Amino acid sequence: MSIAAPEHRTDQPVATGPRAQHIRRRELAAFLRSRRERVTPEQVGLVRGPRRRTPGLRREEVAQLSAVGVTWYTWIEQARATHVSAQVLDAVARALLMDPTERAHLFALAGTTDPRIDPECPVASTSARKIVERLAPYPASLQNARYDVLAANRPFAQVFGDPAELPPAERNCLWLLTTSERWKRDFVDRDEMLRDLIAKYRAAMAEHVAEPAWKERLQGLLAVSEEFRELWEQHEVAPMSPHVKRYRHPVVGLLRLEHRNMWLAPQPPAHRVVAYIPADEESEERLERLAELADG
Repeated sequence: MSIAAPEHRTDQPVATGPRAQHIRRRELAAFLRSRRERVTPEQVGLVRGPRRRTPGLRREEVAQLSAVGVTWYTWIEQARATHVSAQVLDAVARALLMDPTERAHLFALAGTTDPRIDPECPVASTSARKIVERLAPYPASLQNARYDVLAANRPFAQVFGDPAELPPAERNCLWLLTTSERWKRDFVDRDEMLRDLIAKYRAAMAEHVAEPAWKERLQGLLAVSEEFRELWEQHEVAPMSPHVKRYRHPVVGLLRLEHRNMWLAPQPPAHRVVAYIPADEESEERLERLAELADG
């Protein structure tokens, strides 16, 4: 079954040695030159003089449009700037009329987090929804890297509650494990799970510290839960790995479910199918019984 794919994402580690950094600066410089030469003066409201020989814009024009010093921008294009701030990159990207893909490439080359990433679309794709539905009678959901539940199949709703019945802001596993009385009551190992999930959220957030959606989720949890605040202050981190969760269902009894992830793409938006596979025959029989009760 494809859901048993490895738990880790396929992103390759980024080289950070002096030589690698020099290569990245050269790539950044070449990319900026190519974008600058593509933009005409007319596109940005400048007058084309009769003696213009430079294709596209001049460096001083980009500096003026982005409110960046001419010398500093020149150093960036000469691969002499050792660190370019997110604010400068944002201003230059706007001045050069970069589309979202070009902007993402610019920030990736600079090794800097984009502070103005557009909010990801909360609507799950049709193909992703089909994968989640086809996993029945196993509970399954589609989640993003922040543990927001974007879609869920009927077994998931039967076992854990229907996310569609909740306000959008509460359709999040970390939020539910922290605040939901149902999840607190029915997850047998809830306290251990919460500690582990907070550690995973902190590890994942390291790549998204400047993104508003991540900060908003964190601030909301810090505001509503003293327990969350105490665990967050411990600064623990944990990797994503398969593990068994014990859930006490009020109708069919104890379920032992192995938590499995299948990433649909390694790049943002990093959506994954999360499935709960029976860890023993008894749990499988109970899930099948739950499905029969729903169909009856």
